[in-house]
Amino acid sequence: MPFTIATWNINSVRLRLPIVEHFLRTRQPDVLCLQETKCPNEFFPHAAFHALGYDHVAIHGQKGYHGVATISKLPFEDIVRQDFCAIGDARHLSVRLRAGGKRLRVHNFYVPAGGDEPDRTINVKFGHKLDFIEEMRLTNAEAEPGVSSLLLGDLNIAPFENDVWSHKQMIRIVSHTPGECEGLLKIVADGNWVDLMRAHFPMEEKVFTWWSYRAKDWLASNRGRRLDHIWGSKDLVPHLADVTVLSEARGWERPSDHVPVLATLDI
Repeated sequence: MPFTIATWNINSVRLRLPIVEHFLRTRQPDVLCLQETKCPNEFFPHAAFHALGYDHVAIHGQKGYHGVATISKLPFEDIVRQDFCAIGDARHLSVRLRAGGKRLRVHNFYVPAGGDEPDRTINVKFGHKLDFIEEMRLTNAEAEPGVSSLLLGDLNIAPFENDVWSHKQMIRIVSHTPGECEGLLKIVADGNWVDLMRAHFPMEEKVFTWWSYRAKDWLASNRGRRLDHIWGSKDLVPHLADVTVLSEARGWERPSDHVPVLATLDI
């Protein structure tokens, strides 16, 4: 049976709840991983998701900042919230569930953006980002025997040349600097992950999931970056049926600057 999972940095789940509801009605993923929910746990809009058939909701939120949530039609076997860098930010959530004939561990990540200056000696936000991705190297796709793994989220790094609109102009810009890109690729290698988006889209094809609010016409300028990712354990690669970047969502009413990405697995 096909199993579809999606990731979306929503930039405030309460503010943009109407477009999340529209997405769930029209696309019907089995699981949706949201980032930057900006919502304390006690104010999360559970009822809206239950009304759409998503009875299982795991949240890790905080007031005004960060926050991740995993919305599912399928029940969770367990829920884990990890405090990366030990500073209390709500940036990680994982659940285990059963889909088809597989048990799946689903990690939902929101990696720090890192500020504007790619130098940790003068920018503590960039230092935090580098420390965060170093700690992420311990997240292994094969950590649980008999359990396949998915890692989704806004990882705030576009690692390959065709993950940004201009490699030459972006190479000194936070999200595409060599240190960040190398760090992210080390997580993939050390954790036995596969970048499912790049397993589906050829390396020579430009793929973007984020367009700045600063652009007067995001579609015409198309200065995008692939900041949102879906990775899987190696055993899931033969089951990958499709990956869709829903770029049209950037043009919806009161949009996020990120768009949903969906992966379908025949499991």
